[in-house]
Amino acid sequence: MRQVVIYKGQDGKWVAEVPSLPGCVSQGDSRDDALRNIREAIDLWIEVMTEQGETIPPDSLDAEVCLV
Repeated sequence: MRQVVIYKGQDGKWVAEVPSLPGCVSQGDSRDDALRNIREAIDLWIEVMTEQGETIPPDSLDAEVCLV
């Protein structure tokens, strides 16, 4: 399980990012599309890093949202 940050981008598409997996980002025309796409991106990110012998970073699952 990974934390995903999801928001609407300037172009109107939904952007999904995984803070614990650097560079793991996807998008979609809808929120559901973006979530579906980021699930695939997470699987591929982990697959590639594992094939390269890299350590997969844990996700602490303790994010906090603050408005400033």
